Amino acid sequence: MLSLTLSGNCSLLPRLNNRRKALFFARTKRTSLVVSALTREKVAISQDAMADSRNLSFPILVNGVTGKMGKAVVEAAVSAGLELVPVSFSSADKPARTLEINDIEISIHGPSEREEILASVKEKYPDVVLVDYTVPDAVNANAELYCKFGVPFVMGTTGGDRPLLYKTVEDSNVYAVISPQMGKQVVAFLAAMEIMAEQFPGAFSGYKLEVMESHQSTKLDTSGTAKAVIACFQKLGAIFDMNEIEMIRDPEEQINMVGVPEEYLSGHAFHVYNLTSPDETVSFEFQHNVCGRSIYAEGSIDAAIFLHKKVQSKAEKKIYDMIDVLREGNMR
Repeated sequence: MLSLTLSGNCSLLPRLNNRRKALFFARTKRTSLVVSALTREKVAISQDAMADSRNLSFPILVNGVTGKMGKAVVEAAVSAGLELVPVSFSSADKPARTLEINDIEISIHGPSEREEILASVKEKYPDVVLVDYTVPDAVNANAELYCKFGVPFVMGTTGGDRPLLYKTVEDSNVYAVISPQMGKQVVAFLAAMEIMAEQFPGAFSGYKLEVMESHQSTKLDTSGTAKAVIACFQKLGAIFDMNEIEMIRDPEEQINMVGVPEEYLSGHAFHVYNLTSPDETVSFEFQHNVCGRSIYAEGSIDAAIFLHKKVQSKAEKKIYDMIDVLREGNMR
């Protein structure tokens, strides 16, 4: 479920010595405006959208298929009718091996083979678009590799040195979509936050911000989406230090405190941003909860299709984000 809750009340909130549950996922009575959108694991794609995707079929390589997010992108790519390049890479130098996803055997190659394999892929599939879901520590080295061989890419992996990532792409003149968040609906929320921050700076001046984000235990870094939303609140005048983000990775806490369904412990994103006025008489709460990975996989495929079109049209702009993908207005 993806939901956004903005709430305000005129009763004093309890101090945060025992406010975790009350603050982050309690079902308290309050005047609230709730905007919600349900996102299911199985995304129904219309026949027209499927036909359009097939008409735009192009080769796509997913780096990171040994991970759950990479597998989800492979499944979404096949469902969209794209031509899957049966090659991927691993961070460990192991003998080449294969992995079967959706009855397709994908060859996994170690670091020592990356350049040779990617060069051959680019030669065989000149229109290939690559989607990266690897690990934060590999972001910059991977981007350098893709740029070296002129492979346009969608960077879905968070973390790494982001300024260096952008500089690498700018210097190489390669097309790329770089975004800390690939879920289209979450990106729309983030875009709305950026507009609010730009048009109403200082609107929450003096307000205290508290942030909690819960993800599967395998997510090593702090949520890039949380950081982007916090940056908007800081422009709006809220008081917060990035080091104060409460990261929850313990499954027991996620079930008992956060309310994550047990079947989604291995893949979820629950965020809460709570703002409290200086005198604690007013509070606002922004919340988005995502179960599963389909929202990100589908968004990644939309980004790849978008990028393919930009490459084919020889667009002047080379670096994009998911807001650019949303603005294009032709997502499936």
